[in-house]
Amino acid sequence: MTYISNKEYLIEVSKGNVSGASIVQKFGSNEGVSTSWEVVSSNGLYEMPTTAQSLEFVSSSAADALNGVGAHELTIIGLNASWEEQTVVMATHATDGTTAVAITGTWTRVYRAYVSSSGTYATATSGSHVGTIDIQGSGGGTVYAQIGLISTFPAGQTAISAYTIPSGKTGYFLGKTISPEANKPTSVNLFIRENADDVTTSYGAMRIIELVYGLEAPFVHSSVAPLAKLPAKTDLGFLAKVATGTGKISVDFELLLIDN
Repeated sequence: MTYISNKEYLIEVSKGNVSGASIVQKFGSNEGVSTSWEVVSSNGLYEMPTTAQSLEFVSSSAADALNGVGAHELTIIGLNASWEEQTVVMATHATDGTTAVAITGTWTRVYRAYVSSSGTYATATSGSHVGTIDIQGSGGGTVYAQIGLISTFPAGQTAISAYTIPSGKTGYFLGKTISPEANKPTSVNLFIRENADDVTTSYGAMRIIELVYGLEAPFVHSSVAPLAKLPAKTDLGFLAKVATGTGKISVDFELLLIDN
């Protein structure tokens, strides 16, 4: 099949009409960016362990349980011990969302999770979960991802402006939109780290491939040619900081994934 423009090609990929190709759309937000660099995600982190970890999830509200009005099921997406993408669907605790539930498998990365069923038919005033849901290391360890509240409303999904190219894939960075809080000069960088599975010294290096200083208005970047070619097992993500105090920021980006 021949396409006369990149736009038409990407539409066909999105439709599932191009074998071995897919589109990844990621978005992240951070409502408390400080004067130090941190990841554009709800908890300011994107965990990158050197070995696959056992994880669990837990809510700050008891209502995020199978007998409650909150979350009844989570879908968690990331990479397994072989750096292949895995998707796991987990029921919440039967009676108490504040009791941790072990997540099937082990994980080298978690880059997306969302509430996939709920005890509430959600509206603009009632969300699909009640509390902040943390995906964390077993036994109450480091928080890998968070399904939180965006301006007090339940988001229903993580907001992580970072990703890792799965094994067997090559990624092409297509474009991004950066939206800082008004009157809060914000600096943003896009980092990558190839060979993320290289866990003995000397390690694969982390480096900036784009940097924007003092942004005070939305910034959109797209081009005919991809910004970067990203081999399998490459970490990428956005870091941000403000000049003074704290600020809010969101970053959306899009990748084309091609099977190797």
